[in-house]
Amino acid sequence: MNQQHIVRETRRTVLAGIAATLAPGAQAQLRDAMRRLGVLIPIAKSDPRAQADAAALSVGLSALNWKEGGNLRIDWRWAGGDPTLFERYAAELIALNPEVLLAAGNPVVEALRRRTSTIPIVITVVSSPVERGIVQSLAHPGGNITGFSLNDPPMAGKWLQILTQITPPIAHVSVLFNPETLPNTELMMSLMEEAARTLTVTVRAAPVRDGAEIEATMAELVREEHFGLLVPPDIFTTVHRHTIVDLAARHRLPAVYGTGDFTKDGGLMSYATDITDLYRRSAAYIDRILNGAKPSDLPVQMPTKFELVINLKTAKALGVTVAPSLLATADEVIE
Repeated sequence: MNQQHIVRETRRTVLAGIAATLAPGAQAQLRDAMRRLGVLIPIAKSDPRAQADAAALSVGLSALNWKEGGNLRIDWRWAGGDPTLFERYAAELIALNPEVLLAAGNPVVEALRRRTSTIPIVITVVSSPVERGIVQSLAHPGGNITGFSLNDPPMAGKWLQILTQITPPIAHVSVLFNPETLPNTELMMSLMEEAARTLTVTVRAAPVRDGAEIEATMAELVREEHFGLLVPPDIFTTVHRHTIVDLAARHRLPAVYGTGDFTKDGGLMSYATDITDLYRRSAAYIDRILNGAKPSDLPVQMPTKFELVINLKTAKALGVTVAPSLLATADEVIE
């Protein structure tokens, strides 16, 4: 047990002992003392996605009477999709000795969990937490980590199904992702291949690691007929989403995305977990931990809100028609 952990646990014990002897009004005053939260978000602070996520977290905390700069200090870090900054900021936040950490995305969680097994970590926008060994199980996480998973495995088949509901029909699908930032690619591709057999399409992996590879891969796709693109949720592709959307438009590639920001930025279709909702819900676990709950006692929760967004303006530009039955189920249609 390191010195920082001893100091933190001693502080908690002392505060708990004091609170137990105080009248309810005095206990409320003690709760209003400044507490400390560290937040590591993997994309840039200037990204509208990051701004919406941070605002949702702040709103969630405020609803539970945690006021930044009042009774809660929040140390924010924004990594801009740079893996070196995941590591650097993880070390910085742990050195600040927060009472709880919020970690967004698998690479960020990995950077933090390598450095601490004692500071409580609330995870959000994280894929396959059990399969990746982040928690022992959803119901009983164990250890110092709990939080909110990004997606259910059946979404892999749902993305493919959506992509097949356009005309001209899609026969082949390339899955664009960065294997260094998207976990469990083998599981994802296996689920997609299984779904593809019932949809009479073929799927293949299209791993990319930088902007040049994105451009080369997408240029290659246009040489073949009846091809479509699938872009699952991934920190790397989110950071490069404008490049991907622009290239899809240039090469007239129909695409479905696992994050709604792509469609709102001009992509064709997206079926995605409501990420803003995950950040907002994360506030409840931060509140419970600050009030004494252990992460090991808080089950990892699955997403409850999903959004299907279709951009008809993009469909027209690509020369494709979206099935009326799919349009009827859309949460948002951009015209």
